[in-house]
Amino acid sequence: MYYMGGFAIGLIVLFFFLGGKKASCNYGPNARTLKNIRTKKRVFSAEVLRVFKENNIDTSLIKEVLTHGDVLFSESNTSLDSCKVYVIDTKEQINPIKRITLQNCEGEAIIEKASLK
Repeated sequence: MYYMGGFAIGLIVLFFFLGGKKASCNYGPNARTLKNIRTKKRVFSAEVLRVFKENNIDTSLIKEVLTHGDVLFSESNTSLDSCKVYVIDTKEQINPIKRITLQNCEGEAIIEKASLK
């Protein structure tokens, strides 16, 4: 009985302290990589801006790719000392962007290529 009472009180306290915060548990390598990239300033290459302009696509769709995408580590080059190169594939059918290639540097993420569906 004491155990259940303490457990219930602990759950209520946890819910109270963590309920209003945007706490996240990014333990997997995919989630950690995408979160790291999302926190940085995004710079678009001229090629990506040209493709987006020709296809009337807004650059804000990159945020969706970086939120819901899958990092293809087998196609990425993470052994570099400077900027690591990642290939990210989209899961969403709504987004016209199929895959992006970017460099994850210290202070910025440089989107080099974007292929469309």
